[in-house]
Amino acid sequence: MLTDYDLHLLGEGRHWKSYEKLGAHLQQAAGVAGVSFAVWAPNAQAVSVIGEFNGWDGQRHQMRKLIPSGIWELFVPGVPAGASYKYRVQTDEGVTDRADPYGFAAEVPPQNASRVTDLTGYHWQDADWLEQRGRKDWLAEPISIYEVHLGSWRRPGDEPARWLTYADLQRELVPYCVEMGFTHVEFLPPTEHPLSASWGYQTIGMFAATSRFGSPQDLMALIDSLHQAGIGVIIDWVPAHFPKDQHGLRRFDGTALYEHEDPRQGEHPDWGTLIFNYGRNEVANYLISSALFWLDHYHIDGLRVDAVASMLYLDYSRNEGEWLPNCFGGRENLEAIEFLKQFNIQVHHHFPGVLTIAEESTAWPGVSRPTYTGGLGFSLKWNMGWMNDTLRYMRHDPIHRKYHHDELTFSLIYAFHENFVLPLSHDEVVHGKGSLIEQMPGDRWQKFANLRLLYAMMWCHPGKKLLFMGGEFGQWAEWNFDESLQWHLLEHEDHRGLSRSVADLNQMLQAEPALHEIDFEGRGFEWIDCNNWQESVLAFVRRGATPTDQLIVICNFTPVPRPHYRVGVPLATEYTERFNSDATPYGGSGVVNQGPLPAQPVPHHGRPQSVVLTVPPLAALVLKPIVASPR
Repeated sequence: MLTDYDLHLLGEGRHWKSYEKLGAHLQQAAGVAGVSFAVWAPNAQAVSVIGEFNGWDGQRHQMRKLIPSGIWELFVPGVPAGASYKYRVQTDEGVTDRADPYGFAAEVPPQNASRVTDLTGYHWQDADWLEQRGRKDWLAEPISIYEVHLGSWRRPGDEPARWLTYADLQRELVPYCVEMGFTHVEFLPPTEHPLSASWGYQTIGMFAATSRFGSPQDLMALIDSLHQAGIGVIIDWVPAHFPKDQHGLRRFDGTALYEHEDPRQGEHPDWGTLIFNYGRNEVANYLISSALFWLDHYHIDGLRVDAVASMLYLDYSRNEGEWLPNCFGGRENLEAIEFLKQFNIQVHHHFPGVLTIAEESTAWPGVSRPTYTGGLGFSLKWNMGWMNDTLRYMRHDPIHRKYHHDELTFSLIYAFHENFVLPLSHDEVVHGKGSLIEQMPGDRWQKFANLRLLYAMMWCHPGKKLLFMGGEFGQWAEWNFDESLQWHLLEHEDHRGLSRSVADLNQMLQAEPALHEIDFEGRGFEWIDCNNWQESVLAFVRRGATPTDQLIVICNFTPVPRPHYRVGVPLATEYTERFNSDATPYGGSGVVNQGPLPAQPVPHHGRPQSVVLTVPPLAALVLKPIVASPR
């Protein structure tokens, strides 16, 4: 079933649709229906297909080896869709039964056999979405991402131990995202994984949608519904490491096939996992094909690549003597760098309009710059520095915040070095950190006011936005992958108010070009006052591509109202409140500025005109000019 050209491309590492040849494919041979199996195991002594169809007997369907490629293949007549199967691999180390590295589906864990699957049966209805996706400049579009763990977003009220299915999520998650105004959802890895506690980040099936919630077609229907509702879908994709489970990739053919033989290169000391050998053509091809597969068969709109920093550095989380330098004696993983560049090149070439997003926590230059300028080629990069500085600042009691003012302003020094996403992700509400609302200081009212202020500052700060589920309504409990979010909290007015404020921030983000058109250039942002550390107040301008598209943002990080506060403004016109996080519907104290605020010819903050207003406690104001008359 594999041509010489297929084998040549696989060996060269450039068979970008290798998933069409390797794995298990329903087809006909000489008029006989069955399944064509193919697996790469060059050092195995023998490989056979075992499954329900042959009583798991390794003698019945022995595969033939294609030399010199090391690929084993066999056509088995009569195998139906849905049949469970594995590869029985005989090596110098013994005999093991392995899941298919290219398997398109698997049994529900803890069972771990692969399943023969036909992915062609779903009829997509999202042609309009895909067509416009390829035409958009997404860097100039509003992007507000709702990060979701499929197994714990919501559980059935009468069966809290049961997961919602993909079909349930289609009915419940899609309208919720529309109501809240998010532009995208991001799923923690939907790939198959044996251990639920890994949240999907220890993947076994790089081509298999997890069977926990239904069939591949059910997941396609969920994605299709999101697209028809105008919501993009991003998935977490994990090429940085894989688990050591015996049915997985570890020493697949009795040798370190997908990983490195030397543990100084091949093991992650922190996670107890193995590192892919990016310098091996077939391994890099396997991973890039996986990325393209999700974009091809599942119409995914973005891939967020997990743990990029661990891929870039050979000494990542290692002590002296625990790592091997590269051929130049340095700490950079040259093979991983080349792999990431090739990944981005192929994704953007084959699927224009798809986003690639790096979770990269170091100062590596050019992560979100094109490969032809020396960058890694990602569309966007998570801004971990902004996240760490801002959360650290918000945890301070307001009386002490004036001594930490630089933690708020420092991010603007480097805000335009990369195309940043501002993430408040699942990582910030686990491992004893507490929920976001719990991390805020003060009494209950102040906690909610602080969190509304944090979100307003985040939505007005340059960069795209990401918020983990539960944060939008102020979940009190730290996230638990094995429980539903605390939806009952929405019975309380302050939780409903917080949720309403996030929905309004999303609406404003989409409606106001000043908040999204120029996220990654300095001309889209200007400080009005970043020096008022004594009162912990910030003021700045956001601008769109049209000069008159401007918003003034004023943030007060203390619980003290600031009446008669003067702010220099760029336009000699009247201003109106576009957003106020202290508004009564959000659970605030209702300190708002009624009616237009006229610019007075009083110079202030280096501008010839200014407005006088009341700045509410622990709140953010967004002012919009009514009539544009630039000076």
